[in-house]
Amino acid sequence: MNKYINSIINAFKSKELRQKLIITAFIFLVFRIFAHIPLPGVNLIKLRSLFSQSEFLGLLDIFSGGTLANFSVMAIGLNPYINASIILQLLTMVFPKLEELSKEGEYGQEKINQYTRLLTIPLAAIQAVGMYALLKSQNIIGLLPPLTLISMVVTMTTGTILLMWFGELISEFGVGNGISLLIFAGIVGRLPVVAGQAFTIVNQEMLVNAVIFIFLALLVVAGIVFINEAVRQVPVHYAKRIRGNRMYGGSTTYLPLRLNQAGVIPIIFAVSIVLIPSLVGKFVALIPNKFLAGIAGGIVAVFNTNGFVYNLVYFLLVIGFTYFYTAVTFNPQKIAGEIQKYGGFIPGIRPGSPTAQYLNYILTRITLAGAIFLGLVAILPALMKQATGIASLTIGGTGILIVVAVVLETVKSIEAQLLMRNYEGFLK
Repeated sequence: MNKYINSIINAFKSKELRQKLIITAFIFLVFRIFAHIPLPGVNLIKLRSLFSQSEFLGLLDIFSGGTLANFSVMAIGLNPYINASIILQLLTMVFPKLEELSKEGEYGQEKINQYTRLLTIPLAAIQAVGMYALLKSQNIIGLLPPLTLISMVVTMTTGTILLMWFGELISEFGVGNGISLLIFAGIVGRLPVVAGQAFTIVNQEMLVNAVIFIFLALLVVAGIVFINEAVRQVPVHYAKRIRGNRMYGGSTTYLPLRLNQAGVIPIIFAVSIVLIPSLVGKFVALIPNKFLAGIAGGIVAVFNTNGFVYNLVYFLLVIGFTYFYTAVTFNPQKIAGEIQKYGGFIPGIRPGSPTAQYLNYILTRITLAGAIFLGLVAILPALMKQATGIASLTIGGTGILIVVAVVLETVKSIEAQLLMRNYEGFLK
């Protein structure tokens, strides 16, 4: 215990790192303040009652950090930004110019980030209108005059832009990935409320189920840590080279291939996509056309958060996005080129294209194990609800997955900065 306390003290001894931690904590505080500033004209009692009855809305609320149940100025959260990121990454694979831009280093990444921000604005406006239509259909908000409606949509869109800016500030001046940390802060801020709601209705019989759930949750946390830390070490030998009067190389090192290269991103992407059919279906169900309204109602019923189709699609999306994001972030051709450039080779594999094919072969197979694990954890809460009967904890698994993954990534970021300053790390 003293070792960890000393590590924390060492972190605060670094003036630069201390400033980053303070900036991150301050942005968290501002975010939570905005999360409790409601928009006018909404019956919050009816709204919270609706959210307690709808697992779909409850799932949206926890990913917005409680801003949706309060119908705050940041009610739609980071969902538009996440959707915009997904769209841009898909377009990068379709349009050669965007693909070339993504390979132009820091400049290209900045341009893609700029396009993502611009695309976020219309997506946020569309989602704000959809949220108003949903609440109006439930008599939670009345018919608003056009100017009032426009001001509400602008306010909610501005809230998303402000939240996106907070995330970029954390990434630039704070510690860790800003967007992931804001989602983490929202989930952590809501977990005590969700747990309290769950255990206020727990009777003696359900108490046993709750204990079993907590035990399994600890096993899931241990599994998440294991999968995130697991690596396949590929040996790389460097041939001896003589330059002048000195000999270089002749060493052996390892190329670490992580079991889960994508981290928490596939879960965030998948949950953003899998919730769209229900949200669109609820909106289309309000139109006068009975045929389209009937189809929309069927979509909403099929994509029930406890339904087989919803969980199957969710599971497959997690696996798909894990492979997709791994392909985006890890380029076997580039790694093979770097190894060949410095005179390295994998034993038994020829340099160049054969090395790239070998790395891709290994990565494809180890990623499958990580992707299946992420997919199982994503749908585990629905299975646990059926087993324990505690509906309020249905969202726990995905939340725990994101929280643990973000904590691990952030601790590694702090660890790296501590090592740069010759301090003992958190993980030693």
